[in-house]
Amino acid sequence: MSETTPAPVLVIDLQTGMFDGVFEAPISGAERLVDRVRRVTAWARQGGRKVAFVRHDGGEGDPLAPGKPGWPVWPALGQAEDEPTFSKSVGDSFSQPALCDWIEGLGADGVILMGAQTDQCVAATLKGALARGLKVTVVGDGHGTWDYNGETADEIINRHNRDFAEAGARVVTAAELTGG
Repeated sequence: MSETTPAPVLVIDLQTGMFDGVFEAPISGAERLVDRVRRVTAWARQGGRKVAFVRHDGGEGDPLAPGKPGWPVWPALGQAEDEPTFSKSVGDSFSQPALCDWIEGLGADGVILMGAQTDQCVAATLKGALARGLKVTVVGDGHGTWDYNGETADEIINRHNRDFAEAGARVVTAAELTGG
């Protein structure tokens, strides 16, 4: 019986435009979100898990369009030089064949998800991972969004965490995952 590689951590769409406040307010709880991503990625690296970043390529005029100031992965996250960045132009990170190939090449049967936007790309990536038969762990306090349509960001996050668990994901806090 062969062993699988530990699930890699995928950091979804945490780009400069989500934090710098140039085109819109920073994502809700931005500093806490950065701290949690840094804690989880440090834990992953220390334990021999791989980490990858996913970057949204917005269309023309979008602050997240390639080459625009909002497009790069947010530097405060501390992405290591050897950690890949996979670009996508739709919500589901698994629409990017190179990401699928990378995970398959690792021999991993699951993923750990963090990032933005809870109700958009994180939700779509969760569905994409489950559709591919991957086990999914969502860091429940490691994804974020903005207040929208009468709901606070926290309400949206909590509602989606319940939905993620109902869909079959394991939802844990950063502290539960990292043991600290």
